[in-house]
Amino acid sequence: MIYIVGAGIGDAGLLTLRAYEILKRTDIVIYDRLIGEGILALIPENAQKIDAGKSPNNHKLSQEKIESLMIELSKTNKIIVRLKGGDPFVFGRGGEEAQALIKAGIKFEIIPGITSAISAPEYAGIPVTHRNYCSGINIYTAHDKNNLIPDFNNTTSIFLMGIANSFELQEKLLLSMNPNTPCAVIENASRSNQRVFRTKLSSLHECIINNQILPPAVIITGQVTSLNLNWRDNLQLNGKRIIITRPAGKNEYLASKLRDYGAEVISMPTIKTSVIHDSLNNLSLSNYDWIGFTSVTGVEAFFELLKENNRDIRELGNAKIAAIGKSTADSLNSHGLKVDFIPQIFDGINLAEGLSKISGNILMFRALNGSPEIEKILNHHKIRNKQVYIYRTDYVKLFHVPNFSDIIIFTSASTVKGLCSNTDKLRDSLAVCIGNQTAEEAMKSGFKKIKIAEQASIDSILDEIISCTR
Repeated sequence: MIYIVGAGIGDAGLLTLRAYEILKRTDIVIYDRLIGEGILALIPENAQKIDAGKSPNNHKLSQEKIESLMIELSKTNKIIVRLKGGDPFVFGRGGEEAQALIKAGIKFEIIPGITSAISAPEYAGIPVTHRNYCSGINIYTAHDKNNLIPDFNNTTSIFLMGIANSFELQEKLLLSMNPNTPCAVIENASRSNQRVFRTKLSSLHECIINNQILPPAVIITGQVTSLNLNWRDNLQLNGKRIIITRPAGKNEYLASKLRDYGAEVISMPTIKTSVIHDSLNNLSLSNYDWIGFTSVTGVEAFFELLKENNRDIRELGNAKIAAIGKSTADSLNSHGLKVDFIPQIFDGINLAEGLSKISGNILMFRALNGSPEIEKILNHHKIRNKQVYIYRTDYVKLFHVPNFSDIIIFTSASTVKGLCSNTDKLRDSLAVCIGNQTAEEAMKSGFKKIKIAEQASIDSILDEIISCTR
């Protein structure tokens, strides 16, 4: 996948979040001359870096070679970033690069950047608009493709907040412009319900009325509106709004992957977790044959408690380690603990059933208000076990709940309960659940359309979303 990324005016703090998350996981970067050093420092050490900088009369790569290189690199199935100063579509030749990719049949994404046309004056304390001084901005390049001073009449004009006054705007523009001048109206830009209409100046108001276009919308006039570089149409989740209900700080990977497919993502944590600080008091860790973990949060809480109580991982002795699923196992591995057992189906019931077939004394670290099924199954099989609750889950009081969403992702029964404690909305959304227990809670809560990931993992959730939107 190729990303044409606007890097803004130089300061790394002015990158968009989307630009930052893509840059941190890129494999190859083709970068321009005016990229800030702080931004270049964000590129992963092992990423291939290609300098395509241009200065007057000194082009390291011609524009044609840059476009050919992008096309050739796209065949590697790596993440490729074309990193451009400012914004790619404001005199950055990003439009030409997008045209080349479309002609070659290559998928790409445009990530806007902060253009210097607006941000440089702001950093100098100069507002480019002010109600008492001006009512518009014209942005020009000081030379055209032939190094000539441009024709100022051959420009693009952009009008904000013009829907209510579109008739008057049209009439005034017709006094000095050709009635056949191409125009476009963009409603709800970047959102799942974005709409784009192309017309000509003489039909601008009629287009707005007939299509019931409402604010927020932007009106554009000029020949560029005849171009259609709509990269979003090639992304499978374009037009889909997806809510993720996981706790804060755990959504970044999934949100980023969903955006790769074109979705509008709303991270809306419905639960929060907190460590139970006295849960290891007077607890011996050395008398058990197996230590079990039911979540990544439990692993993080356990190691936080060890540090807090000045205790040592060696207290576990020769105990074997069990994890509910791959993500939990990966978290344990990152702390230096090898995992000896993961059930084939990543849920508490299958973890308990698997451990019940293994002799020994079991210590389970879990959430205070988690599912009781693990303890019930172990007790049913008369397996010696101790359940230690090292963290708790509480519902989050949401500041705002959207009126609609195409898909809601639930990663536990508590995320379902957390959402439903806040709102009666959204029951018509497709609920994509991490496992059977979560799906059962969604059904009890009134969701009619429910899909269950094949495995209790984030990647499996993503696969399920992709498969049900094909």
